[in-house]
Amino acid sequence: MPGKNFVRFRRLSLKNHPEFNERWVQERIAEDPSMLGLGDIVLKDKERIQPGAGRLDLLFQDPDSDRRYEVEIQLGKTDESHIIRTIEYWDIERKRYPQYDHTAVLVAEDITSRFLNVISLFNGFIPLIAIQMSALEWEDNVSLMFTTVLDQMTLGPADDDGEPEVTDRAYWERRGTRATIKMADDLLGLIKGLDEGFDFKYNKFYIGLAKDGQSNNFVTFQPQKNALRIAVRLPRSEELERELEDRGLDLGEYKWGRYRIRLTPEDVEKHRDVLRNLFERAYQEAIGR
Repeated sequence: MPGKNFVRFRRLSLKNHPEFNERWVQERIAEDPSMLGLGDIVLKDKERIQPGAGRLDLLFQDPDSDRRYEVEIQLGKTDESHIIRTIEYWDIERKRYPQYDHTAVLVAEDITSRFLNVISLFNGFIPLIAIQMSALEWEDNVSLMFTTVLDQMTLGPADDDGEPEVTDRAYWERRGTRATIKMADDLLGLIKGLDEGFDFKYNKFYIGLAKDGQSNNFVTFQPQKNALRIAVRLPRSEELERELEDRGLDLGEYKWGRYRIRLTPEDVEKHRDVLRNLFERAYQEAIGR
């Protein structure tokens, strides 16, 4: 191509490099998280202390969803301790902050086929992404390139697993508050306006709906400390998304066939008609009309 020169980059090994060490890599990723290829994520913390387990290299969050990424960096080849540490930090963070969806991210210069096979055994049960990092040098310039070699496998939503762990109202009053439970009660009233037979079914990760003892989770609820998150099962529609956003609703990531919405007490009152219409559409879909 005219005006373009072919440049051959030299690959650097960072494992024993006198200048470009793990801290240097950590700083470069922190400055520009987009290079990891995980989307428009923002830095939440560096060298995050893990009680009794060292420090997490980097913690990122997706501002448009509830997703957090626990990132561990390894120069050279992956080894057993690095995999264990990555999973351990992910596990600590998800237990400390269960209101978020957590993904473990392992970054290394050389992810061998042996360890790729080991990691793949966890994938789908432990949400884990493996990224291979290459350092490239040309004259006085050094760059980093990241290639995802194992992506996160998406599991089905919790309400489809057939055997959710049953809890009770008191569990959700502790996990959320009585105020956010009251918000869920108000919205249940809208659903009862569609079919009086529905009531709450309290599970460990969400509050679902049941009628005559049978689950029908066209809407699920997750009371939190300061808000209520709902997930409404509907086919994705650009028109519907624009309508919800234009109304000022806090619309999260669409996944597992559901619209995820964060509601405050003011939202429940202000958007009651919109929510009633949304629930009615989901209800009609659920009963096949």
